[in-house]
Amino acid sequence: MAPPPPPPEYSQSVKLKYVKLGYHYLINNFLIFLLLPITLSLTIETLRKTPEELQNLCNSIKLTLIHVISSLFLVIYISTYYIMSRPRPVYLVDHALFKPPASFRVSFAGFMEHARMAPFSEPRSVHFQMKILERSGLGEQTSLPPAIRYIPPSPNMNLAREEAELVIFTCMDSLIRKTGVEPKDVDILVLNCSLFSPTPSLTAMVVNKYEMRSNIKSFNLSGMGCSAGLISIDLAKDLLQHHPNSNAVVISTEILTPNSYMGKERAMLLPNCLFRMGGAAVLLSNRRSDRRRAKYRLAHVVRTHKGADDKSYRCVSQEEDSEGNVGIKLNIDLMAIAGEALKSNITTMGPLVLPASEQLLFALSLIGRKMINSKWKQYIPDFKQAFDHFCIHAGGRAVIDELQRSLRLTAEQVEASRMSLHRFGNTSSSSLWYELSYIESKGRMKKGDRVWQIAFGSGFKCNSAVWKCNRTVDRTAEDGGPWADCIDNYPVYIPEVVKL
Repeated sequence: MAPPPPPPEYSQSVKLKYVKLGYHYLINNFLIFLLLPITLSLTIETLRKTPEELQNLCNSIKLTLIHVISSLFLVIYISTYYIMSRPRPVYLVDHALFKPPASFRVSFAGFMEHARMAPFSEPRSVHFQMKILERSGLGEQTSLPPAIRYIPPSPNMNLAREEAELVIFTCMDSLIRKTGVEPKDVDILVLNCSLFSPTPSLTAMVVNKYEMRSNIKSFNLSGMGCSAGLISIDLAKDLLQHHPNSNAVVISTEILTPNSYMGKERAMLLPNCLFRMGGAAVLLSNRRSDRRRAKYRLAHVVRTHKGADDKSYRCVSQEEDSEGNVGIKLNIDLMAIAGEALKSNITTMGPLVLPASEQLLFALSLIGRKMINSKWKQYIPDFKQAFDHFCIHAGGRAVIDELQRSLRLTAEQVEASRMSLHRFGNTSSSSLWYELSYIESKGRMKKGDRVWQIAFGSGFKCNSAVWKCNRTVDRTAEDGGPWADCIDNYPVYIPEVVKL
């Protein structure tokens, strides 16, 4: 009989833990440790001198009036230049989300019944959709617009506009109620919706509904995929840098009514199984008066565009199938391309947010691979050292799984993404805000916490934003929000396969 395995060396693991903690503390506070003995030596040397010696030292430094005035002018000039040239802080005052009516909810059974009864369906297509839905990570309470649930589906321009008005106006009304902002006080309006771009534009629809000012700066972004929400944030941030004492409303949504695929190609049926209704409205401001009440301050936005590569450019595209049906085609190498885009994005983001200890380890790993052995395993920075919360685009279970593995995140750190996917589905560019709302509704957002939002979109793009929490968010502040009636039921267990 084989001897039992030796017990784990807990003492060694504990020692290693404290070695790592000591290393991080030493590197991150290197300048303090360097300056401390110098400051201490100067202080001791000063204390050792007599008052007469100090007086003689001061007298030996001969300063004329011109020297004093010049020095004072230089200090004032440098201070003024610094104050005028530094970027204006951009605050997120609050955000509001669309909660679909209960009558719009689509259960698994209802979705599959509709798939079977659709005149353009065939057994192979129905079986494929069932397999995707079983492994999707979606729950039974996601929502679709009524036009898609008709048999046969009857998408048209009027019904698409009705969906747009319902989602966008609901978000705007909620944002106005939560923040107290008057529509006529809005200086900048940015709206993104990838696949529905009517004339007049959706921004014009908002301006008309709320009778906004004639000099409002409005922008309507389309065709930019699920990461367009952060592109809108970046655009609003840049505009706020050039317009002092201003605010901006950013609206992110995807209108599904005209974009349901009514064909048989598997690569184009996948979005039908994942995408659901959703929308978000966000109020940004650079006004000092909004600093105290704002929830977050925008720290960084990093955008990565891999469109120069043909495979990246074509991996998500709107196309016609062989029968002329229009839909979104997702290529099989999508996850590999998303991984490369993420690497490029975090290479830029890392130096901005990672502590010095992690940057040093990454640099040593890179030098070792280049100069010693190219087969060395590259060190993956520990982004858990830089962020307290993660909002990963809820594009599907595979997206969340891949990012959790790549960034070595815990189950709790991807909980907001998984639960948002389960409750609301893939709501495209607004999914990041449902995740942020989940964290707030759980009462986990504390003053000083840093949040990392990561989104992917067609083109191919990987965009990310970092927010710093400006004040502790009371979980009751989200009463009436999309999670209000179900937050205590989450998190829920999501099996790998839900048999239908």
